[in-house]
Amino acid sequence: MTASQKLARFDVLTVGNAIVDIIARAEDDFLVTNEITKGAMNLIDAERAETLYGAMGPAVETSGGSAGNTAAGIASLGGRAAYLGKVADDHLGGIFTHDIRAIGCTFQAAPLKGGLPTARSMIFVTPDGQRSMNTFLGACTELSPADVDANLVADATITYFEGYLWDAPNAKAAIREAARLAHEAGRKTAMTLSDSFCVDRFRDEFLALMRNGEIDILFANDSEAKVLYQTSDLYSALDALAKDVPLAVVTRSEDGSSVVKGDTLIHVNAMEIDKLEDTTGAGDLYAAGFLHGLTSGRSLEDCAKIGSLAAAEVIQHIGPRPQVELKRLLEQSGI
Repeated sequence: MTASQKLARFDVLTVGNAIVDIIARAEDDFLVTNEITKGAMNLIDAERAETLYGAMGPAVETSGGSAGNTAAGIASLGGRAAYLGKVADDHLGGIFTHDIRAIGCTFQAAPLKGGLPTARSMIFVTPDGQRSMNTFLGACTELSPADVDANLVADATITYFEGYLWDAPNAKAAIREAARLAHEAGRKTAMTLSDSFCVDRFRDEFLALMRNGEIDILFANDSEAKVLYQTSDLYSALDALAKDVPLAVVTRSEDGSSVVKGDTLIHVNAMEIDKLEDTTGAGDLYAAGFLHGLTSGRSLEDCAKIGSLAAAEVIQHIGPRPQVELKRLLEQSGI
């Protein structure tokens, strides 16, 4: 019996930047004093990270990162999720490891010893609800092919990557190795483009990944898809995606999502919500819902609906992880 014929141990293995979110309330004066750009995401170095961490008031520390959020969503839906990312052998590394395992996700990667500390994003929430993020990438940039467990990859129906990883040469090599192992085992790969600026930096490389068959399923939002093909017309981008990748999913905020597979184009409306609170994690949770549907044998339309349901839950509260069991919401939805 080949690996592709075996029942997979995991539905999805997600690979990404292992980041601990450290969230604290702060007054505007604090931002001014510490020269923090309000409402922005700022990349910072280790020294700056330690300074801000020491200056913070009482904080909530929880594991985050795009692929980590997707793994959390899959587990919340009742799926079998595994995660691959790099943390250090330190306090925050212990928090990340505890949190990702506590949601029911398998996480086995050995921590980095004696090197960079665990990545963290210090998020200051001002009274007006604005979130000002200060992110130090740290140990997660040290993810390398040596961290890729061939058995883990072979045991996952789909291996899903963050485009953000492409900024680190070691992590880039790890993605290529994981994709090779997945296909060798008869499994599928998926990737999210992550960010329009990321796409702009690595457009040619991302297109090559798609066109040479390393990526089977692509996730993007509408702006990322348009940047990828340097067009202002979404439908031109969708036509191009149909030629470049076997399956593509494009989220369109309140306009729902579009699924492209060969000559098939499916549009699904967004779920209605009571109040938009925070869009952080919307794309991550949509991907979780879609992948859960796909690995459960659902139709592409139902996959998109489950993605919309998961995204709708996360944007109605602060934070990028589900606050209610998505499996229960799915059962109640009738999808």
